[in-house]
Amino acid sequence: MEIPFEPLVLGFKINIHLILEYLAFFLAFRYYLYLRKRKTDSITTSNRLSIILGAALGALIGSRVVGLLENPTIKFSLENFIQILNTKTIMGGLFGGLLGVELAKNIIGEKQSSGDLFVFPIILGIFIGRIGCFLSGVNEFTYGKETTSAFGMDLGDGLMRHPTSLYELIFLIILFFVLKKIQKKVLLKNGDLFKIFMLSYFGFRFFIEFLKPNVFYVFGLSSIQILCVICWLYYSKFIIQKLKNAY
Repeated sequence: MEIPFEPLVLGFKINIHLILEYLAFFLAFRYYLYLRKRKTDSITTSNRLSIILGAALGALIGSRVVGLLENPTIKFSLENFIQILNTKTIMGGLFGGLLGVELAKNIIGEKQSSGDLFVFPIILGIFIGRIGCFLSGVNEFTYGKETTSAFGMDLGDGLMRHPTSLYELIFLIILFFVLKKIQKKVLLKNGDLFKIFMLSYFGFRFFIEFLKPNVFYVFGLSSIQILCVICWLYYSKFIIQKLKNAY
């Protein structure tokens, strides 16, 4: 199988990444519904729907804003308007979704933490999406820098590059099972699992960005890395509390 993987169906070239993105949304939501049925949800159905709506709108806006910030020097024109409109990143989606949830909860007056039920569906969704990124090769800006290491792969441009999407797939598998074990073995407060997920994933993305050919930097950091720092600052109280408890 060659990468980029672009199968032909009835003479039409299929965008495998787009198909897997839609599949990721569908399966992640079905997984969320499955988990909610198995667990008593202390948040009412109407409030939970408001929270999901807030998350969706926040993710939609955040993914595109941060996507554009990855390369703010891009020229706006009618020719590349669709490309700009479709520019998005899961990092902006996650953080935008977080802010959207907090805003929705503030509007409806919901005080309880709501993120734990989303953790494993989010991981599943990202995992499926990253398969699409890997199969898209250099057609998607998720590939790594050139490398002479044994991990290098030709992702479609004849150069040996870090397959950063594969690295992330391995990380997500490990993270999934580690969080499952934590959930079973450790007594957590409501909402702590989601915070651990966000800190872990954003921490991983901070370091993996050093292997990507980013084009825009502030203080030596890419836009994604700056967002990772903001996320860690957002959860700084949680980090400090856990460190105090540890010592």
